[in-house]
Order: sequence, then C-alpha cells, then structure tokens
Amino acid sequence: MEELRNPIILASLAIYMAACIGFGLWALRRTHSARDFFMAGRNLGVFVAGMAVFSSTLSGFAFVGGPGLVYAMGMSSVWIVISSAIGFTISFSLLAKRLRLFAQARDTISLPDAVAARYRSEASRFLTALAILLGVMGYLATQILAMAMVLQSILERSAGFGDTSMVACVAISAAVLIFYCVTGGIIASVYTDLLQGTVMVVSSLLVFATALFAIDGGAAGAVAVLHADDPESIGPWGTLGMMGCLSWFFMFAVGGVGQPHVVTKYMMNKNVRDARRILPVSIISYTISALLWISIGLVMRALVLQGAHPALATADAAAPAFLQAYAHPVLAGVVFAGLFAAIMSTADSFLNIGAAAIVHDIPRAFRGRSLMRELYWARIATVAIGVAAAAFALYSHYMNARLIALLGAFGWGTFAAALVPTVAIGFNWKRASALAANVAIAVSLVVNFWIELFDIEIPHGIHGGTIAMILSIVLFFGISLLSQQPKLDPDIEAVMDV
Repeated sequence: MEELRNPIILASLAIYMAACIGFGLWALRRTHSARDFFMAGRNLGVFVAGMAVFSSTLSGFAFVGGPGLVYAMGMSSVWIVISSAIGFTISFSLLAKRLRLFAQARDTISLPDAVAARYRSEASRFLTALAILLGVMGYLATQILAMAMVLQSILERSAGFGDTSMVACVAISAAVLIFYCVTGGIIASVYTDLLQGTVMVVSSLLVFATALFAIDGGAAGAVAVLHADDPESIGPWGTLGMMGCLSWFFMFAVGGVGQPHVVTKYMMNKNVRDARRILPVSIISYTISALLWISIGLVMRALVLQGAHPALATADAAAPAFLQAYAHPVLAGVVFAGLFAAIMSTADSFLNIGAAAIVHDIPRAFRGRSLMRELYWARIATVAIGVAAAAFALYSHYMNARLIALLGAFGWGTFAAALVPTVAIGFNWKRASALAANVAIAVSLVVNFWIELFDIEIPHGIHGGTIAMILSIVLFFGISLLSQQPKLDPDIEAVMDV
C-alpha cells in the first residue's frame, strides 16, 4: 500500500477537482443574476448555512498555516483556536438575525449594501467596500499560497513531475480557483462547503488519532520532548508570550464579528428564525476540525526534535509532511482533498465579496447604481482579483517570507479593525453615526497597513491588527457620542428594535 501512496493522493485530488468542476457547472445553470452569484438566492437551509459559516473560517489558514504556527511557536496559536470558537458565539448573537432582517428589508446583496442602509451614507458604503477589497488581498493570498504549498509537496514526491517551482504551483492553484469561482459563484461555494465540511470533521478526528500514534507515548510523549527542548513552547503562552497571546485572543474573538466572508452568509439563509439553529452546527464542526491544527504541529515538532523525521524546510510544511509520512495513504488522500476543498470554498467567498465590492458597491457609492450587466462584470472582476492575489502570494513567499498563518492573521486583522465597530457595534447601537463609522474604517486601514508595510514591531508580540481594532473602536464610540444622534429610516429602526 505504501508504494501506492502518491498515486492514491493524486487520484483523490483528481476526483475532488472533477467534483469541483461538476459543482461549478451545476451552479452555473442555477446562477441567473447578481443576487444568485453573490447571495445564493437567499435560499440556504440550516445545515448548509451552518457548514458554510464554519468552512469559511477554517480554511488554508488553519489546515496549513495552523500546524505551521504551532510548529514554530508552540502553544501560542492555540489562543487563536479558542478565541475563534468564542467569536462564533459573539458573531451570531450580535449579527445573525439582524443582518438577515436587513437583507429582507432592503434586498441587500452585499455587506456594504447593509452598511449604506444603516448609516444612510454612500461614503460608508465605499469605505466598507474598500476595506473588504484590501483585506481580501491578504486573506486570499493566504489561500492560494497554502494550496500551492500542498500541491508542490505532492508533486515533488510523484514520479514524472520532478522539482515543481512555487510559481508553477501558484499559477495552477489560481487557475483552478478562478475557474471554480467564475462558473458557480457563491452557490458553488456553499454547496461544496457541505461536502468539504463533512470531510474536514471526519478527517480531523482520524488525523488526530494518527498523530497520537505517530510518536512514542502519544500526547504525553510529544509534550515531554517539547518540554525538554523548550519549556516555554509548551507552556500556556507558547513562545509568543502572554501579551501577544491575549492580543490574538482579542483580535480573533471580537474580530470574528467583522469577517465579511463569514457574516455575509448570515444574509443567505432561507428563514430568519434559522439563525439560532445554525450556530451549533458551525461551532461543533469548527471545534472538532481544530484538532488537526493542534495535533499535527505539536507532533511534527516533537518528531523532528527526536530525530525521527528530517528538519522541515519551513514551518508551513508541517501538515503536508505529516500526511505524506505518517498518515495511511487513503486517509492522506482524503485529507489532502479536504485541504483543497477548505481552501477553495473559502477562496471563493473572498473572490465573491471582492467582486461585489468592485462591480456593485463602489459604483453605487459614486454613481448611485451598480455596473450594467452586473453578473458579467462580476465574473471579470473575479478573474482580476484572483490574478492580483496570486501575485501578492508570490511576493509574500519570496520577498517577505511570511508564514501562511501570519499572512492570514493580517487579512483577519484588516477586516476586524475596519468592520467590528461599523457593523458589530453600529448595527446594535442607534447612536452610532456615519461620521464615526467612516473615520473608524479609514484610520484602521491606515494604521494596519502602516504597521504591515513598514514591518513595525510592537512590544510584547502584540499583533498590529489588535492595535488598529482598539483604536477604531475608541474613535467610533468617541465620535458617535460627540455627534448629534442620527436619524434612522423607519424600516431600519424597526429592524434594530427587534
């Protein structure tokens, strides 16, 4: 069986790619309008919506970047796992029902649509769309880079491919993503989420068990090895330290409410009352799947320290290396297919909201209407965003050498700092003003990108996105309290009273 490992993995990926093409073509026949392309016709059931929300969060960021971060920093990144689970609860409590009601009241097809209705401001629509577009680049680059690294790992071990460059793997990954997203839009994504979410949950449990048997003594044995090498790495704060971990906790727990690729899906379910039933599906699936994130990173680090496995070229190679060396070939094939599925569905969400910003929201902010032939231009914009994100992924890999999870954290922080006050607070507080929302978004973008572009190191390992989010929240509250209470449209006020 071992000699068939790579053929089995390649066959699994080929089957999955064929399924994606099938989903894309099936969704193409069901996509007749921009509303279908961006909102899946607002017709999702509880289980499909729940799996779509969970799958949008746990993607290449978690399945490739997560184990890499654990490998490099020890227990530090577990704080991301804990806080993201808490973030689901906060997000659903504040926004799930309200956003669905906004969508029903104003027939919104994007988050900036809802923001413009709430604040009666086209400037707010534009700045929200801009924040989404900028955040999409960082996060989408994460997905493409994760997919390319997995593909490179598989091809290098397969006969007939030899050394495959990262450029070629990024090009292949981007091409597959773009085809899948252009044909099916969000409909293809959410229904693929149902399949790949189930695969992720099952395979995560199997990988967790495999990881425990891969090292002598199981979890206790791995912890003993890691403790002997660096006691700090296996402590509650890992190598990042207490302040750094708490900054991640704040950014991922509170910041989860500002993730547009997640909260936009709250507008897609069929019935408003379904919101309370979607949360358990999402949070249970996420918690189980996070076992893969933690177990692979810790066990691979312990195996390398023991000398049982060669040192990894990069920390991000932890997940591919483990699956290639220690998982049963069939399980490895299923998990690799699940990895690709997770990456592609999340990438589709990002391409979708990015395309909406370009063809629907920004034109409406300046001209009062979206582009003519909106569905056609949405597909063109999807291609353009995919190509730009692929270029950014290569830049990050060759010029900046960022870990995949840290690149994903930048995208998450960009969304969180800009949208937590504007959406999470503003949709629940009538006193919030358009001026406060606009200033909060603009300042958060400047601060977040300033820290990132100039590689400013904040003391105690505190994440730049956390600083930007705290500043934007303070400005949002301060300006709103100093401003005259805004007048709300009657239907919007009725929604906020619910």
